[in-house]
Amino acid sequence: MKIVSISSPKSVNGKFIIQFDDDTEIKASVAQIADFGIYTGREFTEEEHASLCEAVSLGSAKARALRILGSRTMSSKEVAKRLIAKGDAPENASAAVEWLESIGAINDEEFAKSIVLHYSTKGYGMARIRDELYRRGIDRELWDDALSCIDSSNDSAYEFLVKKLRGNDDRDELRRAADSLVRRGYSYSEARSAVSRYEENIEEIREAAQ
Repeated sequence: MKIVSISSPKSVNGKFIIQFDDDTEIKASVAQIADFGIYTGREFTEEEHASLCEAVSLGSAKARALRILGSRTMSSKEVAKRLIAKGDAPENASAAVEWLESIGAINDEEFAKSIVLHYSTKGYGMARIRDELYRRGIDRELWDDALSCIDSSNDSAYEFLVKKLRGNDDRDELRRAADSLVRRGYSYSEARSAVSRYEENIEEIREAAQ
């Protein structure tokens, strides 16, 4: 198999199109051209051609992974899933993710902690935070360490009621607010405890709201 031409159209964003004498072509980067010693007229064995194709595919997966991470922070599983959905082979998606981890672009441990901090600060309960860790593809062995970042004295459930009700002691409103806490990931006992505390401090809350 021989290379018959090498071109660099503007439409392929810095890649070079390598045309072979069997009418197939490959889009390669400058680094890949250097690594494989590519030049017009060079003969490739089937094994060399396969190696070049693999390198090009992996390079494309890495570039796509970087573009994906450019939109928002993701876990390793999220990036791999996106790459596969875009058409990359699972082994290339896995290799690209490992590369991103090696250069520090992906760190699931730190990402898990940031998720826990974000949602606990927003006033969500433990169940909702766990659901978010699961949804983001964070491995379970990282959960406990990340969840330990939550302050044990966290008053977020109570603070949610104070902000939502602002001194209102209507029973129906209290019930609906307690239901909201449960939907936000708090247990029923946590919701009841927050409501009880709210009722105990109702006068103080009303004064502060004025």
